[in-house]
Amino acid sequence: MAVISGAQATQVAQSIRQRHGVFEEPPFARWLFADTRSAWIWLVLRLWLGWEWLQAGLHKVGNPKWTGAEAGAAVTGFLKGALAKTTGDHPDVAGWYAWFIDRIALPNAKVFAFLVAYGEVLVGIALILGLFTGIAAFCGTFMNANFLFAGTVSSNPIMFIVGTWLVLAWRVAGWYGLDRWVLPALGTPWHRGAVFEK
Repeated sequence: MAVISGAQATQVAQSIRQRHGVFEEPPFARWLFADTRSAWIWLVLRLWLGWEWLQAGLHKVGNPKWTGAEAGAAVTGFLKGALAKTTGDHPDVAGWYAWFIDRIALPNAKVFAFLVAYGEVLVGIALILGLFTGIAAFCGTFMNANFLFAGTVSSNPIMFIVGTWLVLAWRVAGWYGLDRWVLPALGTPWHRGAVFEK
């Protein structure tokens, strides 16, 4: 059996990656998105974003126009305002999204009110605890994207950007949180965790 040197092994590995279209990430990206030494950066961003979501949701939960006796009234007003932005020379809301608002969201405004209010609270709690950080951040960015499609800017762009970064850093974004123990225990869809190996 022939023995190959470390340099030859590196060349073989590079050849395989090139043949199969697998590109190595730059060292800085690997450090930022996959190295636990960068976890403190994600802790700061995660706590800030989680607090923003939690505050937004808590203002809605228990509010009569969101989850109380008049549930859906706030969403109906918001969506009707978004539909008003579909006219003019430079509409703020795209036609396809106006169709979604008119045909799906408005008739189900009460359901959407509960989804938004409790969704914001759950995203906020998950981000603060560092629990399923990548999934929580994705759900938050999904809500941000919908608010933006509806023509509302506010803090949505910066929250969307930070949320997207947290999705990219899912491996280490919750290192200073519950993900440090939960992810190795549960694993991922492509690799079983310790709980399922028994």
